Amino acid sequence: MSLDGLALALLFAGVLLWATGLLPQQAAGDVTERVVPLVAFLFAAVVLAELAGQAQVFDVAATWMARLGRGSYPVLFVLCVLLCSFTTIALNLDTTAVLLTPVMLALAHRVGIAAVPLAMTTVWLANTASLLFPVSNLTNLLAADRVALEPLEMAGVMWAPQAVSILVTMVFLWVLYWRRGRRGEAAYLPPAPPRIADPWLFGVCAAACAGFLLLILLWDVPLWAASWGAALVSLAVFAARGRDRLRASWRQLVPWRLLALVPGMLLVVTWLSSLGLDRLLGALTGTDDGLGGMLRAAAAGAGLSNVINNLPAYLAGEVAIPAGNHRQLLALLIGVNVGPLVTTFASLATLIWFDRCRAAGVHVPKGPFALAGLGLAVTAVTASTLALHLAA
Repeated sequence: MSLDGLALALLFAGVLLWATGLLPQQAAGDVTERVVPLVAFLFAAVVLAELAGQAQVFDVAATWMARLGRGSYPVLFVLCVLLCSFTTIALNLDTTAVLLTPVMLALAHRVGIAAVPLAMTTVWLANTASLLFPVSNLTNLLAADRVALEPLEMAGVMWAPQAVSILVTMVFLWVLYWRRGRRGEAAYLPPAPPRIADPWLFGVCAAACAGFLLLILLWDVPLWAASWGAALVSLAVFAARGRDRLRASWRQLVPWRLLALVPGMLLVVTWLSSLGLDRLLGALTGTDDGLGGMLRAAAAGAGLSNVINNLPAYLAGEVAIPAGNHRQLLALLIGVNVGPLVTTFASLATLIWFDRCRAAGVHVPKGPFALAGLGLAVTAVTASTLALHLAA
């Protein structure tokens, strides 16, 4: 089934469950109340990122990254990790999948290097670098509401597991995809300096992205308000200087697939929870808020993410964990963020990434992808959970 078909099928199933009463009305109302702010934020964040992409913000960043590498693969590797991690942390993992994937694949073609190492860097860090801020992942927004953590407070708790998950990801990326024996080349040819088609569009959209990050970190501005403000500023400059582009690309600008997938998945998993999924997860995670319970919660979250997707896996796991077990809940968050690396549907970012790779003609075999992802998921989830335990 295509990504479009999956989005429509899940939304239809969720609405049907609600309309027929198979999903209890109270449960449906509760999940809707939580989903609406998430969808509002997601809509604006994707619009902001899409406009920034059209204004060449990501393309210029990637090109200068390759120029700074000066033909050195190790330097390019570190710069790719920094770009993908920063984009995920600051603008959401789905932004990394939607916009950085085609940019990185185009960059590989432009400088004459293998596309798969850059593609794997993008998809793995879209997941494993999404722990630090509420904005980095929709699961974080749900968890931040439960544990009452503001952005800087969440960063203060999650910095250690975030650093560990990125470092472990770097080791796996280098050994499996970037080392000399895997990439096949000793050096690459740096690209020419980027040409910015419209400096005003570029400057305003880059400033809007930076302003969005500053608003959520330094001022107590709701995420939906910060994202909508930055998106409207970008829309305004496009309306003044790039109206033809807006008309030509409005279908890509509106993230309707994500807007259908998110509420559809959450409604369906709420129905599954009413049938006993939460009790099954409760048996898997236990009620211990110590290291044992944290490891169980992280493993359950990672495993279920690769079966039904990480968003519904978090929602189901949250119900199963006692209200006061904040460390166990954050361990679950590590599992559902860092662990969805095995199956193609484990996270929305991975789904989008596969779709973008297919459109660019880059073939990623699913068997080796799953095997490599399993090794990284087990190692990174365990190490990050231990880091959370030690830092707490």
